Amino acid sequence: MQRRVERWKAKHGKPKEVMFKIQHRPGELGLSDFTHLKGVTVTVKGQAFQHILYHYRLAFSGWQYVQVIQGGESFVGLSQGLQNALFACGGVPQQHRTDSLSAAYRNTGGRNPQLTQMYAAICDHYRVQPTRNNPGVAHENGSIESSHGYFKRRLCQALYRRGSFDFETVGQYQAFIASVVAKLNAKCQQKFALEQTTLQSLPHYRIADYQVLSSRVSAHSTISVRCILYSVPSRLIGQHLTLHLYHDRIVGFVGTTQVVELPRIHVHGSAAIRRARCINYRHVVESLRRKPRAFLYCQWQADLLPDADWRDLWQQMKRCADPDTAARWIVEALYIAATQDQEVEVANYLKTALLHES
Repeated sequence: MQRRVERWKAKHGKPKEVMFKIQHRPGELGLSDFTHLKGVTVTVKGQAFQHILYHYRLAFSGWQYVQVIQGGESFVGLSQGLQNALFACGGVPQQHRTDSLSAAYRNTGGRNPQLTQMYAAICDHYRVQPTRNNPGVAHENGSIESSHGYFKRRLCQALYRRGSFDFETVGQYQAFIASVVAKLNAKCQQKFALEQTTLQSLPHYRIADYQVLSSRVSAHSTISVRCILYSVPSRLIGQHLTLHLYHDRIVGFVGTTQVVELPRIHVHGSAAIRRARCINYRHVVESLRRKPRAFLYCQWQADLLPDADWRDLWQQMKRCADPDTAARWIVEALYIAATQDQEVEVANYLKTALLHES
């Protein structure tokens, strides 16, 4: 019976949708998308590194650019990734296509979604026409989606050959990705050279690829940014800071003078978990040295200790001395580590010394 139905459909059935092969002209189209690296866990200094990848590709030549993005599919990630890609390839295509990114479009459900104000400003600055795929029609973005899979397979193979998925810094990981991309781009060098001659010229300067907030530094030498508490140098207490939020860092200004740069952290989960802290003992160690007993009762005690070795050191000190003496020791050790820039060496020296004492 099933065979009869199939034969009937072959002769009398409705026409099916045809997938047409698309031919792109040089300099016509650049595509952007975000993708996740699945199946492997990349770590930075032994800690799982939460991130996504921004992926840009020129449709004609296949030249591509990939960048590590922290914090999800944000406008800041799109803006920084796209601008880095355009400057890396040396020119601007006539059109830039994405899927229905909320960073680029106000997805209100209508047939003609509006550009977000910031994405429209980027497109205007680079003289590029924004286009997007129809929602739910994945094959329309095949020129970038198929590249996602190919690149990620090559990246995973390179990671396995490297023998480790751990990196010392995010910068080292980004450099590793760049080396994989460079090998892929070498295969399309001839077509890319042709396409470069057709790209529009770059503007003389970049448009802002950050968001701007303001915050007053509290008496605790902290600022709150997107529900996360950051310490800043105590000399800034009472100052009103203008903050530039990038996907991976926060830069603070008093007027037009840059006064601080902080690593930006992103925490996923419930509201309680999201209220995280990013405390740097160097910001407050001078004040802590004047009143070391504050270390005993400080809500940030665990955050003030740089890593697991320092937390172990603190436990050793508490076993060797009364709490007040132990607090003086650990604060003085932090002060030396900060002023001499010898964090690892101070911790190792003191752990060995205390071990011999006991």
